[in-house]
Amino acid sequence: EKLKAAEAAAGGAPSTTNEQKVEQIIKLKAKCPNNIAIQTFDINYYRALTPDLQTRFLKCLDSGRENEDSHMGCYANQPDDYSVFRPFFEKALERYHKVDLKVKKHVNNWNFAGVAGLPADGVLDLAKLGLPALSMRVRTGRNLNKFPLPASMTKQQRIDMENVMERVFNNLIQDQTFGGRYVSITPGHKNFINEKEYQELVDSNIMFKDMSADPYLNSAGISRDWPYGRGCYISADKGFIIWLGEEDHLRIMCMQKGTLLNRVFDRLKKAVDVVETLIEGGCARDKDFGVVTSCPTNIGTGMRASVHIQLPNLCADGTEKKAKEICKPLGLSVRGKGGEHTPIGKDGTVDISPSARFCISEAEIVTALYQGIEKLKAAEAAAGGAPSTTNEQKVEQIIKLKAKCPNNIA
Repeated sequence: EKLKAAEAAAGGAPSTTNEQKVEQIIKLKAKCPNNIAIQTFDINYYRALTPDLQTRFLKCLDSGRENEDSHMGCYANQPDDYSVFRPFFEKALERYHKVDLKVKKHVNNWNFAGVAGLPADGVLDLAKLGLPALSMRVRTGRNLNKFPLPASMTKQQRIDMENVMERVFNNLIQDQTFGGRYVSITPGHKNFINEKEYQELVDSNIMFKDMSADPYLNSAGISRDWPYGRGCYISADKGFIIWLGEEDHLRIMCMQKGTLLNRVFDRLKKAVDVVETLIEGGCARDKDFGVVTSCPTNIGTGMRASVHIQLPNLCADGTEKKAKEICKPLGLSVRGKGGEHTPIGKDGTVDISPSARFCISEAEIVTALYQGIEKLKAAEAAAGGAPSTTNEQKVEQIIKLKAKCPNNIA
């Protein structure tokens, strides 16, 4: 018994048996009402699985079982987990995304045609809302079919995937549209960068931070073998980057400072098309759920579209608490300037993005961001006692007053 535990520890695998895991999950049901994976677990469904599938299924729930405060509480471990364990994941997705999958179906679509709330000219220009150039970022996740998802990858598989992606990155580097370089934090890699340069890229929001400090990713196995198999492609203009080996195999993102959301969105679409074409074996998709991601919270589009915006009035107390209260009914999420679990800027700068990823199209997400910002701007103005009228509304009022006020010189 002691030897078995020592062997498991040496291999980084949990020594807990399946039956012990099930006992823990059942006990947690009463204790953790907000832990979706724990609440979705069905003992009858589990018992109906073969022994091999029971082990594989319970591995998906390790993070939620070991971290009682988890909200989602589960991660897919294989590209086909959502299909193999559909009865479980379907219920979990319905609970988290608040959708009825008997009624609603996920459809991926980057085309703006017919999207509700889109301006008549189809241009999502923040300048129309009276806003200056803002830091904008749109990203999506992808996972390769030929490897397990990060939660179940071995150290060698992480290294192998980085080597497989070398051809893709070299193609991007040689393409004048992208150019740039690939940097790795895998010890011994030919493109290895030292700790100082790595930290500079993290501080610049180009590279992702050390995952080994995250208890949820640790329990899931996603952060295992850090920093092997981790790196980042950076385009020549630093406006297009690809994270390798984070929560998903790939996090593809485009960013720029400006006012046209269409521009950064269109660039991401072109980049994703190029990358997917170059990957042998393709990227994982589910016929009903769309783009496969490690975390069920991101499945469907894997997309997050965000801007950094100053909200000094809503963040007057030095926190994002009031901003979150306003944003939640608008379908927006609020994060700190450096992302999740980071503080807001001293000037009230926060990261704003639509919360939805699933049963919504890519084009609808970026349109929802534009609509949300318009409403949020009005709330920010109201909180400071300032007028919430946009420039366009002011111009319309002036034109109407021309006939009404002949003696108003201005």
